[in-house]
Amino acid sequence: MSGAMSSGSATALAGEQAARVPFTRLDNADPALLAELLGVVERVSQDAAFTLGAEVEGFEREFASWCEAGHAVGVSSGTAALELALRGLGIGPGDEVIVPTNSFIATAEAVSAAGATPLLVDVDEETALLTAEIVEQAITPRTRCVIPVHLYGRTVEMGPLLDLCRERGVLVVEDACQAHGARYRGRPAGSLGDAGCFSFYPTKNLGAWGDGGAVVTNDRDLAAELRLLRSHGEGARHHHEMPARTDRLDALQAAILRVKLGRLDEANERRRAAGAALREALTGGTVTPPAAVSGTGDHVYHLFVVRSPERNALREHLEAAGVSNAIHYPTPIHLQPAYADLGLGVGSLPVAERLAVESCSLPIFPVISAAEIERIAAAIASFD
Repeated sequence: MSGAMSSGSATALAGEQAARVPFTRLDNADPALLAELLGVVERVSQDAAFTLGAEVEGFEREFASWCEAGHAVGVSSGTAALELALRGLGIGPGDEVIVPTNSFIATAEAVSAAGATPLLVDVDEETALLTAEIVEQAITPRTRCVIPVHLYGRTVEMGPLLDLCRERGVLVVEDACQAHGARYRGRPAGSLGDAGCFSFYPTKNLGAWGDGGAVVTNDRDLAAELRLLRSHGEGARHHHEMPARTDRLDALQAAILRVKLGRLDEANERRRAAGAALREALTGGTVTPPAAVSGTGDHVYHLFVVRSPERNALREHLEAAGVSNAIHYPTPIHLQPAYADLGLGVGSLPVAERLAVESCSLPIFPVISAAEIERIAAAIASFD
């Protein structure tokens, strides 16, 4: 497989853990990276500069440049990024925000936290993503914003959606929490709308050693507002311009992210290569691999999600074959108890409901080997 680990690197990873294909591998599986990151931890601890400061500012500059955006504002999590972006854009009580129900609950949760109402909608059958056509049917006079989610690392078809929203005067906040480095028509996910939101949860393509997030934008005023919102509304020391709260990105996390950002393009290329190899291996069977991306889109394979009408049996078969797997997400947002008051019962958003019972996430990570991909493919083939 193009982009797979070298045999030397594979040996360094404890003989491939031959008994089982792991779902993912984190930083502790790479001795060289781990040593570099521990050196960063030591440096930050010696400086005792743990809150905002030079490390956060440096990461913000580097991440904004990497996203080809004017500004990046580091915050405490991806959820905080979404909420603060909405609040910074003036969205609150009385406003509706269109959110795909096929997403992690944080996408809707952020809308609720901002005081607005999530308007949950279905997704496209093939891509499992929001489309302009779905949004157009859902817009009401109260709709102030749309949150397209670049789910699993696949980009939403943003061109028609942006055209529609500009025509209707609706803001666009991209949820790029799973799509670091994915591109649409050559532009990075997160740089296309009014704001783009990222999570740095440890399992993400760009993961910290704890929670963290960022908002990117080309709007200087919005960036300034976000910096107030994340830190007690404090424009100058002991001068608070608005009631806010604490949603800062820790300096230690920023320092770790700066190291890993420099490796991210290569890691994403390895994910793309692994995703392509898995797709090829699974094509033609009864288990449906992710659809190919369009000529305008991209997929950085934060997750590799397949579909099977016998999903639970498939999972049991994979476990028996020593292939780790998971479900993202078993209950659509509209069927969660937290959003029962919206009155969207079973059958109301059928595509997402089918995805919830058919989807299974297979192992994928930058250092996945050709042998591991072959084991995954063989396990799927023996299920077929």
